[in-house]
Amino acid sequence: MKKLLFLLLIIYGCVPIPTSTDSQSHNEKTFRLSDFSYEPQIKTIRILSGLSPQGIQSSAVTQLGMWNLLLVFDDLREQRDNYYAKIIHCNRDWTKSVLSDLDFMPEYNEFPINTFDFSLDTHQPYVQYRFRLPAVKLPGNYVVMVYRNGNRSDIILTRRFIVYEQQISYYREGSLMGPGAMASSIQQLNFTINYKKLELINPLDNVNVYVRQNQRWDNVKENIKPSFIRENIHELEYRFLDVHNFFKGENEFRFFDLRSLNYPGRNVASVNKSQKPFQVFIQPDKSRKNDPYAIYDDMNGDYTTDNYDVRNAVAGNYSNVHFTLASAEPVNGDVYLSGAFTNWSYSDEFKMTYDAATREYHGNAFLKQGWYDYQYVVKSSTLPSYYFEGSHFETENEYEVLVYYRAFQPQADLLIGYMRVHENAKD
Repeated sequence: MKKLLFLLLIIYGCVPIPTSTDSQSHNEKTFRLSDFSYEPQIKTIRILSGLSPQGIQSSAVTQLGMWNLLLVFDDLREQRDNYYAKIIHCNRDWTKSVLSDLDFMPEYNEFPINTFDFSLDTHQPYVQYRFRLPAVKLPGNYVVMVYRNGNRSDIILTRRFIVYEQQISYYREGSLMGPGAMASSIQQLNFTINYKKLELINPLDNVNVYVRQNQRWDNVKENIKPSFIRENIHELEYRFLDVHNFFKGENEFRFFDLRSLNYPGRNVASVNKSQKPFQVFIQPDKSRKNDPYAIYDDMNGDYTTDNYDVRNAVAGNYSNVHFTLASAEPVNGDVYLSGAFTNWSYSDEFKMTYDAATREYHGNAFLKQGWYDYQYVVKSSTLPSYYFEGSHFETENEYEVLVYYRAFQPQADLLIGYMRVHENAKD
């Protein structure tokens, strides 16, 4: 009996422990306070303002006391992993603040992610994780960091979100049309802030306004100062006469409907089912830089995951989605796919290559079933980013005004006001 037990210990002692074979060494990961996936198998990262991950437009914004933000992401592996989350407080410019965890968290600051589902009979197996973001005590900028097995060096994703406390009121002024010869492509946002409920110390220096377009952080207007201060009635007036504070209207987003692989929707040319995952081909695109403005609805660059083939949140399939952009000659710069699904970044994953034989740019992305907005952007020292898309003042865009106040105590940028504006909405 003793010999048998000894042999069993040797046999089972030699069985390797399952590890996260797809992950990078955590020593190779550089921590970022931005929206980022640190491993290629972590996909479809979203923060939703609701209970269900199906059919809701993402919005990483909530009001203090309303804890309705849900982090959802997929891990493209068959086995679940042990993931934890931590909340990081940031300054208005997304640098880490000096506050300790107890300054902005009610108690502890490490949370196991225990809610998950395995995908159902999908071509690419995955595990979908969901995590309700915890309450915080202060309004401001935050990043949720997710890491493996309690090891904060082994990061898998970071995602920004903002919490505001509405202590001011806004008054809109004028329209979004820009001045003079720029009016055909520029959008301008003017407004007045009333802070009669607050005693703000030195608002010229301590109040900073940020404005962003379509929930993007890559083109945000930062540290905007008021044009006029009326301390007797507690008003700050913002009239943007400086061209650096204007936004390009750009164009409505291109889109495609991949909610069904059996009956693909608009702008999907074909689906090749000869291999799994399927190969999806989007209708070839052309430049719109010289086209007149065309009206149609979009999601302002966002996307939503959904599956009409099997109505289940974890039955959505991933596919290799192929994009084609006609261009007579290669441009002086690099061309990228852009939208919320790319985190609005110039990532090699979404960089397009030029084929001289067909005179086309080609790119691809590994995407889950859903409805996607996208554009082609150029990174160049001589061309605008919207070179292939054009820019129009009539374009429907979403703007957010963020008002930060640098208080003496705590030493932090508090988000004391938030306004969302939909301009040129197509009713």
